[in-house]
Amino acid sequence: MEALPEARAQLIRFDRMEWAGSFGDLGTFIPFVVAYIAVVKVDPFGILLSFGAAMIACGLYYQTPFPVQPMKAIGAVAATQAAQTATITAATVCGASLATGIVWLGLGLTGTARYLARLVPRFVVVGIVLGLGMGFMLQGVRTMSDGWIIAAVGLLGTVLLLSNRGLPAMFLLLLFGVVCGSLRNPGLLQNLLAARPTLRLPDFALRGVTWHDLLIGTTFLALPQLPLTLGNAIIAIREENNRLFPDKAVSENTLAISTGLMNLASAALGGVPMCHGAGGMAGHIAFGARTGGAPIILGTLLVALAFFFSGSVSALLGLFARPVLGVILFLTGAQLALGSCDFSRQKGERFITLAVAAFSMWNVGVAFLVGLGLAFILRRGWLRL
Repeated sequence: MEALPEARAQLIRFDRMEWAGSFGDLGTFIPFVVAYIAVVKVDPFGILLSFGAAMIACGLYYQTPFPVQPMKAIGAVAATQAAQTATITAATVCGASLATGIVWLGLGLTGTARYLARLVPRFVVVGIVLGLGMGFMLQGVRTMSDGWIIAAVGLLGTVLLLSNRGLPAMFLLLLFGVVCGSLRNPGLLQNLLAARPTLRLPDFALRGVTWHDLLIGTTFLALPQLPLTLGNAIIAIREENNRLFPDKAVSENTLAISTGLMNLASAALGGVPMCHGAGGMAGHIAFGARTGGAPIILGTLLVALAFFFSGSVSALLGLFARPVLGVILFLTGAQLALGSCDFSRQKGERFITLAVAAFSMWNVGVAFLVGLGLAFILRRGWLRL
């Protein structure tokens, strides 16, 4: 897929397509945020405010549908460990955000991020992006299995409307998801309608983080995430952005600095580790976004929710029917996978691309290391197909 012709040299817009595209990343955002709030007991205020502020900043700076997502490996480990033991707490997650911010800010300011990214051949990068897309599609199918009829109606209607600029598909899909969620769980809708705005101001969350929290957060959460972040949040998103928006190209060092700054801010506000993900950009674009207006719109809504309705966010996020979130994930993955079909003509490189894609569907960090290993073997002439 080449650059988007209608996206070139455009200023930030806030039209209905940007509004529709702003919600294109909810398929990954909602499940992780719900897990952090319900399982790890992280304060919704800090999560919403940090995500919202980061999205607004990225939309203004990058001027493309630049995503801000929860770090998936950290989120998965935090949720599972917090459910089983008392080792992972909200303070531990805050410590992980602080450690992540320091590491990536250092890698960006010293230029190390770009050096590390340059060690990765393009056919490995293509494999990472392809695997991420297929992984999103697979996760979407699994999520849709919670209600196949709802999913089938939502998927068919959305596919038929994806190219309709007058009636954005995402608006109808979200409305359909809310209606289905309300019918499945009327109590959530009643709780949401009963909510009243209550102003809340931010606090400095790092006051409650001990050296023990920082150690646990760094060791068990931040460090295992590093290869995944380099593969998806630095290399893959740079590839995706620069392919679609060549006039607004970004560098690996810029992305590393951006990742570092928003995680330091998240730690201060009591949020969770965040990154830029190629799947997030694909989701925004799949539903119509073409400028930085999309993340600014979503970020503004999250900030407003944080200041006035953070106590009701669990009911709000729980209102979306899971099969509809599966539809969003599936179409996001399809958008991402379609953009990575520029395979090498060399048979060995194509094999590595497919191998990396397969591992990326399981773990991007492992796929990243496997790709480097296979590329080394190929250069030495040991790989013969």
